Amino acid sequence: MEADNGIEVEGLVREYRKGPRAVDGIDLTVAPGEIYGFLGPNGAGKSTTVHVLTTLLPPTAGTARVGGFDVVKEGPKVRTLIGVALQEAALDPLLTGRDHLRLQATLQNVPKSKRAGRAEELLHRVGLADAADRKVAGYSGGMKRRLDLALALVHSPKILFLDEPTTGLDPQSRSALWEEVSLLRREAGVTVFLTTQYLEEADVLADRVGIIDQGKIVAEGTPAALKAEIGRPSLHAIPRRDADRPEIEGFLARFGEPLESSRDVAIRLRDGLGLTDIVRAVDADGVDIADLELRAPTLDDVFLAKTGRTLEGATEEAAVEHGAGG
Repeated sequence: MEADNGIEVEGLVREYRKGPRAVDGIDLTVAPGEIYGFLGPNGAGKSTTVHVLTTLLPPTAGTARVGGFDVVKEGPKVRTLIGVALQEAALDPLLTGRDHLRLQATLQNVPKSKRAGRAEELLHRVGLADAADRKVAGYSGGMKRRLDLALALVHSPKILFLDEPTTGLDPQSRSALWEEVSLLRREAGVTVFLTTQYLEEADVLADRVGIIDQGKIVAEGTPAALKAEIGRPSLHAIPRRDADRPEIEGFLARFGEPLESSRDVAIRLRDGLGLTDIVRAVDADGVDIADLELRAPTLDDVFLAKTGRTLEGATEEAAVEHGAGG
């Protein structure tokens, strides 16, 4: 079969010995040249899925084809097509950024005459040209992430797997990485499979999103389509005093369904109601509220609708249960 740069997964299961079913029979298709955002809390099965698709773990059941090749039967062919940047970058603190890229070019069988030029090109591309000859031990977290991305691109892969690439990065570094990922797709037609916990990241980058929870895909579609399923906006009220919270909860329950929220009192507004209706009722009833905010549906609302809990809450809960793994 001629290689392409799509991904096809059917009934994929990965079950750990004496452990949970981390991936529980998922189906998904990623089109060539698409950025697919795989969104979910820690412990949901994101990283395990990536490990299977990149041939690092065998599936317990089901099939997966990456670039047209079966990840079990044709692992070496899969590996020639893909670039991978996992959560923990495997970098040697005693080597420089340039050393890493030249070594990776050698391992990926880049012709010897092209290795130095390819390293230089990528160092400029990810903004590390000025730090190229410094040891990685002195790199910041953002610099290490960008170097790891460059390493994944050395052999010009058709498919790029990024496993939570911006975790722990400052906003500027995160934005720079987003721009680079978008550029890869736009200029080189690279297919990107991106796992993330960040709602904004999935919203900004992904053509389509799959939301995974407890090993199962609970929603899939474009960010806009998923949010449109929710339809109605949410209303968030900040009490002036904590003691007022029960009264405000009772008041707002007249206008919609209560939503889980630790920071404020929130409801999903009933059809036909808007912020003006609530403000008028607040004035008429003399309810003491510090602030009111109307919010359009978000991917977190989609997660809540599908699972009964917010993604932020699920992330905190999963982090306690499973540690940092996805």
